[in-house]
Amino acid sequence: MNQSPVVKTVFYVNIFGLDIFREVLNTRPDLRFVGLRDDSPEAEASAVLASASVYHISSSARDMVPQYYLNEQLLARAPRLLLASAMGAGYDPVDVAACTRAGVLVVNQAGGANAEAVAEHMLAMMLALSKRMVEADRNMRRTANVVRAHYLGRNALGKTVGIIGYGHVGRRLAEMCKAALRMRVLVHSSQDLGAAGVEQVSLEQLLRESDYVNVCCALSERTRGLMGAREFALMAPHAVFVTAARGGIHDEQALIEALLTRRIAGAGVDVWDVEPPPLDHPLLQLDNVICTPHTGGATIESRIQASEDAARQVLAVLDGQRPPRLLNPEAWPLFAKRFEAQFGFAPSGAPAA
Repeated sequence: MNQSPVVKTVFYVNIFGLDIFREVLNTRPDLRFVGLRDDSPEAEASAVLASASVYHISSSARDMVPQYYLNEQLLARAPRLLLASAMGAGYDPVDVAACTRAGVLVVNQAGGANAEAVAEHMLAMMLALSKRMVEADRNMRRTANVVRAHYLGRNALGKTVGIIGYGHVGRRLAEMCKAALRMRVLVHSSQDLGAAGVEQVSLEQLLRESDYVNVCCALSERTRGLMGAREFALMAPHAVFVTAARGGIHDEQALIEALLTRRIAGAGVDVWDVEPPPLDHPLLQLDNVICTPHTGGATIESRIQASEDAARQVLAVLDGQRPPRLLNPEAWPLFAKRFEAQFGFAPSGAPAA
């Protein structure tokens, strides 16, 4: 007599991405897909947490109340949890170290269309700042007889771009800058770049020699406050600063002061300490700053691919396979023991170190 498969619960809070995520999961009869809200009754939430195998969680902490951040407290309420699946490249609401200690894998959706979207966003900001497009646009809308000589820009061809962090976004941005604009590419990264066709340099050299400084690294305790007053002071007066990484990597007040004192020429900012920023935020008042509300990765193509990739990665883990975007491989041994205890078979091999 065949046994019924163990039903595995995948839950989310408030949002889960595009419908394709649910459609892929719904092809499997052994999955239960459940949504909670910030204000879900405690009894309902407790029942879902107690049975959940997967938490498909927003990449942004602002999309849920703190009680649903994945930390030690929530892990204690979810004893069967095996996987935390971030909807996008970021995983701000997830305490990865706590998940590792609990034997819970953490995955994200970095790379692919999301990396392409962010890299294109940063390049667009670089070019718009070089050509002073936003300054000219704003002044044409409020000033008669604009003097075009006041908006003399610069060509990007052959200039030097500095890229801080060399993951999926940094690599793609470097490719575009080299191929389209024949730029010299300086990279500051803790990893060995090998024969990447770029120059690996110290942060100080990158800041001094770059016409464009781009932040492409993840937010961590090591990178928090990486760009402060000292770092902006090292940049050339004609240089621009661009970030679509995470708020907190740059010091907002230091950036404001660097712009007000013309220490640097302009900035493109897609990420903020508080998102969205308040209307009276000083950066929103400056014409030489391009401001976007964390939309660097928000394209139709990136959202579709991220939702589908996330669903297939969830299925892979629940089938005992190694996920392609594993953030904490050191959690695998304990995860494997817990997986086998729940489902009666061992997952198929440890991930690469």
